[in-house]
Amino acid sequence: MQRTLVEVARPRTYTSLRAAAIPLAALCLAFFVEMADNTLMTIALPTIGRDLGAGTTALQWVTGAYSLTFGGLLLSAGSIADRFGRRRVLTVGLALFGLISLCVLLVESATGLIALRAALGVAAAAMAPITNSLVFRLFEDQALRMRAMTVMITVGMSGFILGPVLGGTALAHVDWRWLLLVNAPLALIAWLGVRAGVPEDSAEGLTHDKLDIPGSALSIASIGLACYALTSGVERGWASPITLGLALAAVAAVVGFVWRERTAAQPMLDLAVFRNGAVRGASLAQAGTSIAMAGLMFGLILHFQYAYGWSPLVAGLANLPLIATMLLATPFSEALGRRFGHRVAAAIGGVLVAAGLGGLAWGVEHGYVAIAVCMVVFTMGLRTVMTIGAVALVSAMPENRTSLGAALNDAAQEVGSSIGTALVGTLIAVLVTTSLPFGAWLPELVSSFFAGERVVYAVLAVVVGALAVWGALTLSDSREVEEEH
Repeated sequence: MQRTLVEVARPRTYTSLRAAAIPLAALCLAFFVEMADNTLMTIALPTIGRDLGAGTTALQWVTGAYSLTFGGLLLSAGSIADRFGRRRVLTVGLALFGLISLCVLLVESATGLIALRAALGVAAAAMAPITNSLVFRLFEDQALRMRAMTVMITVGMSGFILGPVLGGTALAHVDWRWLLLVNAPLALIAWLGVRAGVPEDSAEGLTHDKLDIPGSALSIASIGLACYALTSGVERGWASPITLGLALAAVAAVVGFVWRERTAAQPMLDLAVFRNGAVRGASLAQAGTSIAMAGLMFGLILHFQYAYGWSPLVAGLANLPLIATMLLATPFSEALGRRFGHRVAAAIGGVLVAAGLGGLAWGVEHGYVAIAVCMVVFTMGLRTVMTIGAVALVSAMPENRTSLGAALNDAAQEVGSSIGTALVGTLIAVLVTTSLPFGAWLPELVSSFFAGERVVYAVLAVVVGALAVWGALTLSDSREVEEEH
């Protein structure tokens, strides 16, 4: 009798992707919305700057505030979901995401928008790792799980890159606030789909670990203080007492986080998981490529709209090489994985990412065609590293810790996005200007901007290339990507 009760309590699973069409589509929509919101506002930065009177630093925080709270809370959200129910946490996150987006109608200043974006990041943190974990749990068959994960990864990365195109198209017809208002109906549709098709978690599949609130607070403080130290360096000087104090506080928060997670009886993140080379390497590679992606998109949006003087629509369409390559590079990345295994394939991807960034350091002064070619090379590497890294990381985690694995993967990407946006925003402010002039730029400022971009992309090529390749070399020789068909 006890065996029968356990079997009845187990959540329903599906035997094909078609049978799971409703829940899979709902989860993909939820993931698409929160990933697109990462970059949707990027295309509107110049418009927002003019409308709200915001400079480079404020615009940096419009994008960075979302990634900051999102990345800082992902691990906490994963822990909460494993304790109280993944579907329950996801539906709460979707509801909050839609309601908070409506509050953009009340925004009248850059400070208000930054606060709104930070709040959206909190809601999104309750969505991203749970959507990935729930997709994994919709199926018992490993091949179906891998195929579903591939669909999710493709949808998520497409949303990340499609954000500027969708935003640019919308800005040609409506006010920038509509870029956030549209989240509300999309979140509602996803909420209905999740309620209709995603089964509730069984009691046996949940944990009873206590929430590690100090660990969560320290993780957020580490990221926030580090990013704010970069901003303070531009505004007040790198040797100012405030900047140095923020930097020391960031280091102290990191040390405190490590100490807390090593000594807590029930840590938010058991640091022992990083003894696994696949977990350690995949996290490092994901963070590196996300630094590159966020930095590239932040820099190119300013390049297209300010240096070239293109409209938001045209600037968004200029990202089509990124989108097309992201969608079409799947056979390339899978072929590398099948032929060489995770370690070599991801390393090749890291080299391509660095090559694309290095090419951009040259191409920014040689016209759009040169930039587009570099974007293709960059995205081929990015697609390979991100796909293989996600599969390697989730596969390396225990079956009952898939939420943690998904959260760790997303956290590495969001931390990288925060660092990438802060790094590029800081470098542009230092090398070019802290304020963005309205209207057409003078030739002298355009020339200065190009020179600053050369340094930015050269720095990213070295830093990201080292991180991605170093992380890739710690992966295994698994060819598990073959199971995605």
